[in-house]
Amino acid sequence: MTTTAIIMMIIAMLTIWGGLVAAIINLNKRGDASAEEIRDVEIHRDL
Repeated sequence: MTTTAIIMMIIAMLTIWGGLVAAIINLNKRGDASAEEIRDVEIHRDL
């Protein structure tokens, strides 16, 4: 692999893993609002 390819690979990996870390931190701070909405609504299913 060339140096340019390695640098681009590192940038791509940092972008993906950084986004994952940011999402986890955001969920820990604010919680999952959509999950709370689902719990409040009764689910009726016709079989």
